Amino acid sequence: MSPTLLASTPAIALAVVAAGCFAVAATLQHDAVDDVSTDGNRLGLAAFRTLVSRPGWLLGLAAAVAGSGLHAVALVLSPLSVVQPIGVLAVPIAVLLTARRTRESPGRGVLLGVALSVAGVASFVTIAANSTSATRVPDFATLIAGGISTALILVLVGIALVTGGWLRCVAYVTAGAVAFGLVSALVRALSLQVTTGLVAWNDPRLLGTAAGIGVALLVGGWLIQQGFASGPPEVVIACLTVVDPIVAVLLGIVLLGEGPATSGVAAAVLLGCAAAAAAGVVSLARYHPDARRARAAARTVDPSAPAGQAPAAPSDDPAAVPRPAPRP
Repeated sequence: MSPTLLASTPAIALAVVAAGCFAVAATLQHDAVDDVSTDGNRLGLAAFRTLVSRPGWLLGLAAAVAGSGLHAVALVLSPLSVVQPIGVLAVPIAVLLTARRTRESPGRGVLLGVALSVAGVASFVTIAANSTSATRVPDFATLIAGGISTALILVLVGIALVTGGWLRCVAYVTAGAVAFGLVSALVRALSLQVTTGLVAWNDPRLLGTAAGIGVALLVGGWLIQQGFASGPPEVVIACLTVVDPIVAVLLGIVLLGEGPATSGVAAAVLLGCAAAAAAGVVSLARYHPDARRARAAARTVDPSAPAGQAPAAPSDDPAAVPRPAPRP
């Protein structure tokens, strides 16, 4: 076993428990958002005010907070590239929870998506763990990370606003995952700034990093709720746990200096693993039962559409499927 992985055993254990918390949180919050969302696309402010009083949503929030706390402790103990990708274990957990709740077995497309996501991220973390090291945070690294992440989030939100169905869900959640990946990178940077003793507690760089964590958490949380309003929990958690670690690890390697030992071959393999994990998310989103039902409903409304033809964006919209009355 790699010395890095062996030394990171406590952090890995915490990250595994955190993944379970995130899966439970996603399932509970999706159900609550699904109840209060009126158009199946976006979560408005009025619906959000109703949402925050729902016990299920609050319980999901508590699970998410617990998972975030455990994950933060793990990040203090080990590098980003070891801890962050473990969150992908939330994907199979969420699939099992939904299958148990709906009594509907996942299809081959869903299982293929789960397998690709887990295998891709597991390979990513194994390779990255052998090419990382802790170091001091370079000047302006957190500022650059924030700027790049903000630009990417704006592009993804723009895509979400002009698309529909599972693509809208993926765009919203990917934007939220970028924000959360930035949070993880900033938490790691904050811990390095404190533990190295090179930055005082009232240093503007330290305070700016802490403020960035708070803003990114709020933005990411809001975007994830929009994803819950337009897609199933497995797709949300899959997209989140694939994009989040990849963004965090890349920020750690490129900007925080955690990857000086990463060779060109290792970098190419890492990109391949990331691509496999992303393909898994697309498969899970495309072949999820909710997406299939939405396409079937769209073909019922427009019987002239060929059975093998992919529908336009609005045809994939979950709003095309009759929604049950909200639970009290």
